[in-house]
Amino acid sequence: MSEAFPGNRVLAHTGARYPIIQAPMTWIARSRLAAAVSAAGGLGMMETSSVDIEVTRREYQAIEATTDAPFGVNLPIMFLRQNEAMEAQILDWLLEQGVHFVTTSAGNPRRHIERLKAAGVIVYHSVPSLEGALKAQDAGVDGLIVEGAESGGIRNAEEVNTFVLLQAVRERVDLPIVAAGGIVDGRGMAAAMALGADGVAMGTRFVASTESPVHQNYKDAIVAAGVDGTIMVPRPPRAKLRALKTPASVALAAGEAASGPMGSVIDALYVGGDVDGTAGSAGQGSALIHEVKPVANIIEDTMIGFWREIDRLSALRGSETMTTNRESIHG
Repeated sequence: MSEAFPGNRVLAHTGARYPIIQAPMTWIARSRLAAAVSAAGGLGMMETSSVDIEVTRREYQAIEATTDAPFGVNLPIMFLRQNEAMEAQILDWLLEQGVHFVTTSAGNPRRHIERLKAAGVIVYHSVPSLEGALKAQDAGVDGLIVEGAESGGIRNAEEVNTFVLLQAVRERVDLPIVAAGGIVDGRGMAAAMALGADGVAMGTRFVASTESPVHQNYKDAIVAAGVDGTIMVPRPPRAKLRALKTPASVALAAGEAASGPMGSVIDALYVGGDVDGTAGSAGQGSALIHEVKPVANIIEDTMIGFWREIDRLSALRGSETMTTNRESIHG
């Protein structure tokens, strides 16, 4: 465990140097990005949304060949259960490899929790609500990814923003919490920790990194996005998607006919770079991302910014003014 974070439960569970986790974004969170995050001291996460055992093997082995640092794997339950035979193959193979840390998302963690825990795997579940957090705790997970409405990608139709959601979950749950949604730097990390988190997860920030496999146009669009640069669009039957504000996403939000399935977004945007004609996932934290840079620099800058904010807050406690104010408050 890092000497800078004694007793940090996320570091104890992940084995990473810093309590920074890379979000397991579909197609993006594969070997090149995940290995870079882990090598830089965070925890790289590999996605399995493709529901393809060959892709899973290839990407997992590529990460292992690139770095000795720990990494994790996400199991997106909603996607995996659409092909139960392949789901079983993927889970069997991952357990054979000795996977140590898994996050589950988009479904009920009870589907896999018993088997994962029996194999000694640490399991965190991603939740967008207090209700979801309480259910995941009852299911026996080891920790939570608490994801506020600022996050990019598929969201619940009704969500609570990170600032409130973190506090609501921390009041009721004693599990380790990783905060997600709107966090792209050290200032956001310090705020999340102050609200009860033990670590943070970043997605959009890592999309706009040198090692991210997506087209440069997509990265540049994230950097160019302002505070109103994202929009919520319907994702039938019950969900929504937070995406970059583009002609295509504005049309979708207005109720016009949806374009192609997710695969076409991958081909058109991630590979082809068609920003205007697609609804590319992005969080509201895009407004705080000002350049594309290597993962190692992102993590280093995040930690520098985090400790700068911690030092700033610590200085308040030592000031004569604050001491006098505290004494007057307490009589």
